[in-house]
Amino acid sequence: MDRAPRIPSTRLRRRFGRLTSTLAATALAATGLVLAGGSTAGAADPNLAQNPGYESGLSGWTCSAASGTTVTSPVHGGSAALKATPAGSDNAQCAQTVAVKPNSSYSLSAWVQGSYVYLGASGTGTTDVSTWTPSTSGWQQLTTNFTTGASTTSVTVYTHGWYGQPAYYADDISLTGPGGGNPGDPVPGAPSGLRTGTATSSSIALSWNAVSGATGYNVYRDGTRVQAVSGTSATVTGLAAATSYQFQVTAVNATGESPKSSAVTGTTTSGSGGGGGSVPQHAVTGYWQNFDNGATVQKLRDVQDQYDIIAVAFADATGTPGGVGFTLDPALGYGSEQQFKDDIKAKQAAGKSVVISIGGQNGTVSVNDSTSANTFASSVYALMREYGFDGVDIDLENGLNATYMTQALRSLSAKAGSKLVITMAPQTIDMQSTSNAYFQTALNIKDILTVVNMQYYNSGSMLGCDGKVYSQGSVDFLTSLACIQLEGGLNPPQVGLGLPASTRGAGSGYVAPSVVNNALDCLARGTNCGSFKPSKTYPGIRGAMTWSTNWDAASGNAWSKAVGPHVHGL
Repeated sequence: MDRAPRIPSTRLRRRFGRLTSTLAATALAATGLVLAGGSTAGAADPNLAQNPGYESGLSGWTCSAASGTTVTSPVHGGSAALKATPAGSDNAQCAQTVAVKPNSSYSLSAWVQGSYVYLGASGTGTTDVSTWTPSTSGWQQLTTNFTTGASTTSVTVYTHGWYGQPAYYADDISLTGPGGGNPGDPVPGAPSGLRTGTATSSSIALSWNAVSGATGYNVYRDGTRVQAVSGTSATVTGLAAATSYQFQVTAVNATGESPKSSAVTGTTTSGSGGGGGSVPQHAVTGYWQNFDNGATVQKLRDVQDQYDIIAVAFADATGTPGGVGFTLDPALGYGSEQQFKDDIKAKQAAGKSVVISIGGQNGTVSVNDSTSANTFASSVYALMREYGFDGVDIDLENGLNATYMTQALRSLSAKAGSKLVITMAPQTIDMQSTSNAYFQTALNIKDILTVVNMQYYNSGSMLGCDGKVYSQGSVDFLTSLACIQLEGGLNPPQVGLGLPASTRGAGSGYVAPSVVNNALDCLARGTNCGSFKPSKTYPGIRGAMTWSTNWDAASGNAWSKAVGPHVHGL
């Protein structure tokens, strides 16, 4: 946050997610694959994958976002191979569902070529597996193994690339192990009667009608297969609170997979997503300036009533690594610190939360080892006890260390308890990828985090979650960048939109309050969007933040009068 407006910089970054892989190896005997129950599959086991060399085009395979095609060069074997091209937020996954037997072991392999090429199996009923290569200019074989669960009758095998990378190639897919069902059976029909049941903040129950000839069912969430079950019901877990999802199911047997059922939409219930004390479900955050830079000088008692979280800006570095203190600026006109403390109590009595903000444009607080992390937690907690603050806001614009800031905030949480309010105000570049330190910290403390109010200003152009470039100052900029946080793992109540209260509040990025409200409507309801529209709605999105209550007051409170009621009415 600016003590004085600064010159904006134009930055463009490509978003990469965290590249991870998991490999669960199954023991191989010298003469073959040892199967559950003591039977052994030798080298002559049939390949269960259909059209494994793509000699029949994409028959048997489904590629996301029409990303796949077949080519005659390069090929590993035969006369064709798969070419799949990632684009935007699509990683070019090509998959097929294969009938298998429960409690059995399988070996999966493929020949691949390209950058960040993955091979994996999902819906195994045990540990889903994947393996990958960072880069190969020639053909390289990827191999992994898995064991099916007690009720698993089908698995999905797949290849995919990575966001922003060139096309990859795959050929000669092999899945060996005992086949399931009878290959002569007809493909089952699409399930009917799909309906939602009990929903929690992180799960939705589904059920559907049985299909004749089916040996199992696949459950799809927003077009992606997430479960394989043997019965006619499933509970999809790991969902974000207050978020809508679309579901479909298919029936499978040894011959293949049915078309998808009609889609149904389910919405998870609201959840705090972490800490937050008495912060309302939809909240407005405002920064209160403990200095005079030309905006309206306010005492804390004068902060507009629309603000639910008031971030006192800023704490000061003490000179000891990790240490922070606070000094009330005489320019504010307080007769004593006790009057300031009384104002905090009065705001809290009115249902507001008051936190101490660490950082700002000029703030340099270093938390880079365990000692400074403990010092940070102890000094912030000391300020909370002295002044009555409800928590802390992290607004470090000169970088942070995810490992030790996580340690510091968890230590603070252990001292302060479950009512601790933790807010964050990263810059746009800090939240472009889950690999960035700010994003990592937010995810690391997701269980105690209240809200991340990213600064959608002083930014320049950035990539949205669809891989397209958006310029600041538009609904698309706000929604597509919020989408990155929501798709990256934060719960909707942990995401807020941070904007200047006036053109004087920041060097660039000011938008009219109506644009803020349109962006909130787009994210929460799917209405008033620009050219970008998220694939799902997030009714539980927390709200909005502004820099600052003082600049808002200097503009006749136009921002809070327009945005505040809209947030509270979501």
